[in-house]
Amino acid sequence: MHAVILAGGKGVRLRPYTTALPKPLVPIGDQHAILEIVMRQLVAAGFESCTLAIGHLGHIIRAYVGDGSQWGIDVSYTTEETPLGTMGPLLTMLDTLPEHFLVMNGDVLTDLAYGDVLKQHIDAEAPLTIATYARKVNIDFGVLTTEQGRVTEFREKPSMDYHVSMGVYGLSKTTLTQYTPGKPLGFDDLVLDLLDAGTPPQAYEFNGYWLDIGRPDDYDRANADFLENRDLLLRGA
Repeated sequence: MHAVILAGGKGVRLRPYTTALPKPLVPIGDQHAILEIVMRQLVAAGFESCTLAIGHLGHIIRAYVGDGSQWGIDVSYTTEETPLGTMGPLLTMLDTLPEHFLVMNGDVLTDLAYGDVLKQHIDAEAPLTIATYARKVNIDFGVLTTEQGRVTEFREKPSMDYHVSMGVYGLSKTTLTQYTPGKPLGFDDLVLDLLDAGTPPQAYEFNGYWLDIGRPDDYDRANADFLENRDLLLRGA
C-alpha cells in the first residue's frame, strides 16, 4: 500500500511554532514530531511506501525523514514550487502512483486505521473516499427562521450535528485524469465536481481519536492529549 502525505503548507495559523519549523515537524510530547507519528502509524498499518509532497521549508523535512528507512518505509518526494491546493500536487506525480492510494495531511493526530480506509475505498470502487468525524456545535442564541419578514420557526439554543473531513482520503488515479497537472486543484473543487457528475464520494465514518492541529490552542491540547493517548496513537508502531 502507498500513501501520499501533504506536507507543503506554511502552517500560518500555527505561528509562532511554524516560523522556523514546517508544521508536520512540530514536536508532540517530548520525543516525536507529528510526521514521525504518522510514519510509524502507516508502517504499522501495512504501508510499504509513501510520497511526501513538500514545499515550505521542505529541505528540513527531507533532512529529518530521509529515505524513511529509520521507520521501515520507502519515502520519495515531490516539491510544490507554487501553491496547488490540496489535490493539485497529486496531478504532478500520477505516473509514479499506484491505481489506489491513501492521501493525508501531514499534521493529523488520530488513531484512524489507515489501511481500512484504503481497503474500503477499493472495495467500494469509489472515486474518492473521505474519512469523516462527527462534530456538534451548541448555539448560544435563540435561532429564528423567517420568511417574507415573518418569523416561521423558533429554536432556543439548539445544537447542530454535522460531519467534517478528517484530512484523510482514499483516492484512485482515474479520478484525477481529467485535470491538468500544474494547475491548482482544491479538495472542495474535486468533491463538487464529483457531486455534479453524479459520482459522489464514499464516506468512512470514524469515532475514535482525531485532532486537527490548526491553531496554537489545538497544539497545546495535542501535547496534553499525547501524554494520555501515547499507547493508543503508537499502538503497534
